[in-house]
Order: sequence, then C-alpha cells, then structure tokens
Amino acid sequence: MIPLMHPALVRTQAFINGDWYSAVSQKTFAVNNPATGELIAQVADLSSLDAQHAIESAAIAQPVWAQKTAKERSILLRRWFDLVMENQADLAQILTAEQGKPIAESMAEIAYGASYIEWFAEQAKRINGDIIPPSRSNQRISVLQQPVGVVATITPWNFPNAMLARKLAPALAAGCTVVAKPAAETPFSALALAQLAQQAGIPAGVINIVTSSDAPAIGAEFTGHPAVRKISFTGSTAVGKLLIQQCAADVKRITLELGGNAPFIVFDDADIDAAVAGAMVAKFRNAGQTCVCANRFYVQRSIYNAFSAKLSAAMQELCVGNGVNEQVSVGPLISAAAIQKVQQLVDDAIAKGAVVSCQIPVNIEKGYFYPPTLLTNVSVDSDLLEAEIFGPVAALIPFDTEADVIAQANCSVYGLAAYCYTRDYQRIQRLTEELQTGMLGINTGLISNEMAPFGGIKQSGWGREGSIYGLDDYLNIKYINESF
Repeated sequence: MIPLMHPALVRTQAFINGDWYSAVSQKTFAVNNPATGELIAQVADLSSLDAQHAIESAAIAQPVWAQKTAKERSILLRRWFDLVMENQADLAQILTAEQGKPIAESMAEIAYGASYIEWFAEQAKRINGDIIPPSRSNQRISVLQQPVGVVATITPWNFPNAMLARKLAPALAAGCTVVAKPAAETPFSALALAQLAQQAGIPAGVINIVTSSDAPAIGAEFTGHPAVRKISFTGSTAVGKLLIQQCAADVKRITLELGGNAPFIVFDDADIDAAVAGAMVAKFRNAGQTCVCANRFYVQRSIYNAFSAKLSAAMQELCVGNGVNEQVSVGPLISAAAIQKVQQLVDDAIAKGAVVSCQIPVNIEKGYFYPPTLLTNVSVDSDLLEAEIFGPVAALIPFDTEADVIAQANCSVYGLAAYCYTRDYQRIQRLTEELQTGMLGINTGLISNEMAPFGGIKQSGWGREGSIYGLDDYLNIKYINESF
C-alpha cells in the first residue's frame, strides 16, 4: 500500500466516460515498485475493443465540451489545478512508488505538471481569430480557430504526471476531448489526475484513461479509428516513426516528442563550478532518465581535468536508494532491461578506451539500481554518444576549438536539447545560431517550464508543447469569405 492522506487516489481500473472501468476480458497486469520489486497493485488490462469504447465516449462528449465558452473551460481547468496542488504530497507519493524518483523530484514534477494546467486555463481565454482586410468593399474575410476534435495521447513512464498534464491541458483548453494511454509501468499517476479532474467538474467523456499492457494494440486503435483526429506521443523515435506511418492512412495530425542526445558543452572561459552544478542537474535528475538529459559532455581540453575532478567530487555527494527516503538523490532505473542497456553502453565505451573515473557504490539487494558513473577519455565512436543512455552515466570528451565541438554536437540524428557554458557573449550568439537543436540552455542545466515551447528538430520530433505555441496543434484554422 502507498501511504496517502487520501487513499482513494490510488485506482486500479481504467477511466472511461466518467466511470471506473474494468476490461471486458477482466484481465489485469501487475505494476511493481522499481525500488523494491514489490507489487503495488493489479491494474485493468484493456484491449483494443475497450479502447474503441473510450474513443466513442470522447467523440460523443467532444461537441458538448467545445460548445462551452472559453471562460467556462478556463474555470474548470483552474479548479483542476487547485485540486492537483492541494493533493501534491499524495500525488508525489504515488509517483515515487510507481516510477522510483526521489520524493523531492516527485513533488517538483507534480508542481511542474500542474503549471501546464494553470497556464492553459489562462490561455483558453486567448484563442483568438482574425479579421483580414478584404480585396473588395462588399467582402469580409475572417479567421476562426476551432478544436481538432478527439485527441489520443500516449505518454511515457519517466514523467507520468507531467507528460500527461502537458498534453491534457492544452487539448481541453482548445475544446478537444482526450483518450490517453499511460505507460504500463506507471498508470497510477494518470488515473489520479483523471479522478481530480472529475472532482473539479470536468464532464464525463472529456478525459478517458486507457490502461493496458498491450501498447501496439492500443496504439493501432488510436491511429486507425476515424474519430481520432490527432495523436500526441512522447516516447522513442522508433515508435514515433511507426505512429507516423499509421497516421498516414487518415492524414491524422500528430505531435511527437521523441528521443534526445543532448550535448553539454563547457568552454574554457566558463564558470567551472556553475558548469558542474548544471551538469549534476542535467545528468542525474531522475537517475538520468529524461529526454533532455545531458548525454555527451564536451569539455575544452585546457579545463578538462579540472572539470572532471570537480564533477567527480560533486558526484560523491549523491545518495542512491529508495526515493521515499528524503536523503536519497538518485533512485532506481525503471526495469532490469534498462540496467542491461546502460551496462552494454558502458562496456562498449570501456572497450574503446574509456576510463571509469568515478562510480558511486550501490549496496542494495532489491530494485533496479545502477551506480552513478563518470567516464573520461571517451572515444568519439562509442555507442553511448549516439544512443540515449537513459541512466546515471556521464561521458566526458575533450575538444579543442569551437568549430570542432559544434560539428561534434550536431553530428546526431537527434536535436531535442543542448547545454552550453561560456561567458563569451559573441560565442553565445554563434552557438544560438549554429547548434541544431529545438531547445538550448546557456549557463543553465534546467530548461523546462510551462511558458516555453518544449520540442525538438530532426528525429527528436514534431510540434511544441507548452507556451503560447502549445495550443496550435490542437486547433484547426478556418477561413471565411463573406460577400454582401
């Protein structure tokens, strides 16, 4: 059991059309705590037939929801935000139990996810159209923005609260209804959000949560059902490419936030202490399991040893363990398979000449823990410079010139985020122009907030979430030409 002030927030059934729903087959799947391996609960395991029911419920609810005034939707979203923040501590406990991150990070994620609900509650009242000067005196040209309709979302396990809130909030603000599939590893955060939305007064059918262990079947139903007019997906590039293919048949709109391979560049004029502090945040938050996580550390040769020594010293302060303990700063990875993947990448780097300069001991018998590791002298042909590590491993590579490091940083199929530390203003302007990335942190290791457009380029995805641009993918533009 998860210790909560409001135990009813833990739900084991799906949520469809305002009701708690068991699979037609009565099947369930197990959800385990990655820090202990212990069973949290069995959750309803829905099929494509159940998903079809959820889509049809959303399709019925959508016109009614869209007919509400922007202010009415705004008020309901604001109530939802307030309830999320009132229940922040419980939601954080649920998140840590199913995902494993330290409780302080879970508290921060709940606030971060709620910030999107608050932001789009405000933006709901700012969905404006245009009047365009006509070419004739007896003509009026206007532009309306209208909701796309039913939206299907698929969210990952690394930020199970925030990733869903970041999709639900703009969709609802725009007048869309949603069918959401959370990751099978972390369904409880999504179900708790839906319960609080219901308490806030958001009508039945507007939010539907499809819990399932069969992601391909549910994804195929989402992309194949004609009532679904938009897909929003956060996850791997491989799955994103498959969804693009499946959406082509109906020409569905699709937003994709996919893989990342963020470079972290430290120039010799940087404040090294600030760069180390930024590196600790960008690398070890959520045990390195973030899409914007620093993956490749390029450090200018003249300060390479100094930066490595200071980063190693900072890593000594990390505490690995069960995230419910407040002193813990690094929790588990999500699964045994995740550990195996990270170890394979580390082994490949070592075989190609990398040195383990620092590794924090982990003496925990249960759970999926990987020791925070610092690799130096990493070869440029190492696999971990191309693949997402998704674990607490920092790989350091020396560089000589600005042109050299820009070329190395851009030599990736991904373009989600990048980080740079320098005090040279002209260099900052050059980096801003030349680095191929959707997001860039200059002298900071933490770049995400609800007011900024989150998203990437190249094989890191399409579209943006958050900010004034975050509503665009949920709205259709209609042009009207009136003659009189």
